[in-house]
Amino acid sequence: MATTSHRALRLLSLLGSRATWRLRDLADRLAVSERTVRRDLDTLRELGYPMVTVRGPDGGYRLGSGHTLPPLLFDHDQALAVAIALQTAPSSVFGLQDDTARALVTVQQAMPDTLRAAMESLRLTRLRNYWEFPAPSIDPAALTTVGTAVRLRHVLVAEVLRPDGTRAAPGEPDFTAAHRLEPHHLVVWAGRWYLIGHDLDERRWRVDRVDRLHPRPTGRRFTPRELPGGDIAHFVMSSHDRGDTPAAWQRTGSARLALPAHVAARWAPGGSVVEHLDAGHSRLTLGAWSWAGIAGILATFDTDLTEVQPPALVRACRQLADRYAGVGEPGSARPG
Repeated sequence: MATTSHRALRLLSLLGSRATWRLRDLADRLAVSERTVRRDLDTLRELGYPMVTVRGPDGGYRLGSGHTLPPLLFDHDQALAVAIALQTAPSSVFGLQDDTARALVTVQQAMPDTLRAAMESLRLTRLRNYWEFPAPSIDPAALTTVGTAVRLRHVLVAEVLRPDGTRAAPGEPDFTAAHRLEPHHLVVWAGRWYLIGHDLDERRWRVDRVDRLHPRPTGRRFTPRELPGGDIAHFVMSSHDRGDTPAAWQRTGSARLALPAHVAARWAPGGSVVEHLDAGHSRLTLGAWSWAGIAGILATFDTDLTEVQPPALVRACRQLADRYAGVGEPGSARPG
């Protein structure tokens, strides 16, 4: 029974991947007889999936209109979880980009219109980072509000929150007034969610951490603008005021790298902060359980380091260099 169920799901996936399949081709892909395929098609019909027979020399079978599929029993929060999971899964398991993209489309086709809209609100751009870490806590309602505004091109009113999630009161040194934003792109990088938007009050583009925003919808549409430079990844990496702070570690240090920001950001550990300095240099701020741990991570970038801070990190880098200098060739005597 498990084999039959698995084969039926594969058959359903194949039928959803292109307009029409010949019976012989389906049998070849599933490695079964044509009779077995017909039986599986009947099984799918009994479950409520519309299997359409196409007559003629180029005929075969195809999946009927998506709106007749049985709706998946997901509530709003479950739909949100599915959208996030399918879009962020490739960051932790390599080789899933195509599979998760197809799965997302398949799930959306089977959903009622209201839940499909909720999932489409969270279409995001991923900037690849090879050291992933758990994302900061984000209010699902805020994420939905931002995603919907990006999709519908609606202006947002957003208040900027402190790192601890509180809002500064008027008169406090770090108080900032709410911003009217045109939200253009929702981006996830290194476990953080960012909103690229145009600030209508300050008349400039900005990048904000979604977990640092308290957004409110306005329902007022805006006309999309051209992002300066047109490169979403470069714009995020080169924005110094996007609200990043290093993750909490026992030790935190920084160094100037002879690498452009987009290269450093691609390999930077999760929870670190990459700053764009110029076309060939960036500053990396990161943490670890020890100074030696930070020194070891910096060594993986295989580039010149300057402006290393604090002094304890400088000493750890030198100690690491001395330790490596003492490593002999295989079979050679170890230094005394």
